[in-house]
Amino acid sequence: MSPTPPADDRNAADADEHWCTTIASPIGPLGLAATDRGLRAVSWHGDETTVKLPEVMRDDPDHPVLAQAAAQITEYWSGERTSFDLPLDLRGTEFQVAAWRALGEIPYGSTRSYGEQAALIGRPRAVRAVGQANGRNPVPIVLPCHRVIGADGSLTGFGGGLDTKSLLLRHEGALD
Repeated sequence: MSPTPPADDRNAADADEHWCTTIASPIGPLGLAATDRGLRAVSWHGDETTVKLPEVMRDDPDHPVLAQAAAQITEYWSGERTSFDLPLDLRGTEFQVAAWRALGEIPYGSTRSYGEQAALIGRPRAVRAVGQANGRNPVPIVLPCHRVIGADGSLTGFGGGLDTKSLLLRHEGALD
């Protein structure tokens, strides 16, 4: 799926109709935002996101994309799901979208270094750029940026906080 308007095109983002809901999770409330094309954002604590979203969105937990995302995230937390199969409405540069898509290739219960992720997208020297793109990942958990760690195995940078990253990796069996 190719990205729709670049992240810099704020007018396009505001013109699309968006739906939202908040779901409970073991790490606190998660905000979900979607268009008819797919999931746009998963936000920490129901509101912290790197995504430019319209100020006005329709609250509708029954929107098909949101209902599907909520069900799959709930299955993830209950241990019934190890990967996600959701339509995504990713908006970013070509590089960002490639980095985000590569996150979806990291198997459940595994980790990769930023360098390994950079190599996966054919940009082995773009380690810092990959880290920056991961920091702007619009759909954490669904595209599992928590599975990317430092080359020395350390837990580094994570929008939801390192405690949350550790909890997610422990949930998946990637950490003791």
